[in-house]
Amino acid sequence: MAKLMIHNRIRHLRVEAHGMTQQALADHVGITRQTVIALEQGRYYPSLELAFRIALLFGTPLEQVFQVDRTIEIHDAFIQPQAQ
Repeated sequence: MAKLMIHNRIRHLRVEAHGMTQQALADHVGITRQTVIALEQGRYYPSLELAFRIALLFGTPLEQVFQVDRTIEIHDAFIQPQAQ
């Protein structure tokens, strides 16, 4: 099974839209600054709860903070061969 590629706009929303530091974001959502760094670099995927906390903090729908690369196959088992 291929791993989902999840991209995020956390850094953009944090800096460009809200002028917020990494530490301020961390404090608001209850994580460490190191976790914010890992999130922004795509090295860590948040729990669903944390993802919602981040989206709510920015006042942005979840799907505008996190996007899934839809060009990959999720799992070959879901693809049924067509009858000939």
